[in-house]
Amino acid sequence: MNRRHRKTLESIFARPTSGNVAWRDALVLLKALGADIDESRAGSRVGILLHGIPVVMHKPHPSPMLDKGAVVALREYLEQCGILPDEED
Repeated sequence: MNRRHRKTLESIFARPTSGNVAWRDALVLLKALGADIDESRAGSRVGILLHGIPVVMHKPHPSPMLDKGAVVALREYLEQCGILPDEED
């Protein structure tokens, strides 16, 4: 994982919850962690499969930034997948 990925991961796990995480950065991080991304779903839904655990997230619009609720959901998903900021290299 490069420095940009680590910075995004730290932003996702920051307390208080950050409202400054870009959707594109989150997708790049997920891909770097080995996730399969399915953007062919209807509407703004995006399917994500990481470590055999599926989740469907919604692409933010009109802003490219994840709202705080989406950041919390992504943090919980990463925790469920066993991804924590101080354990990833």
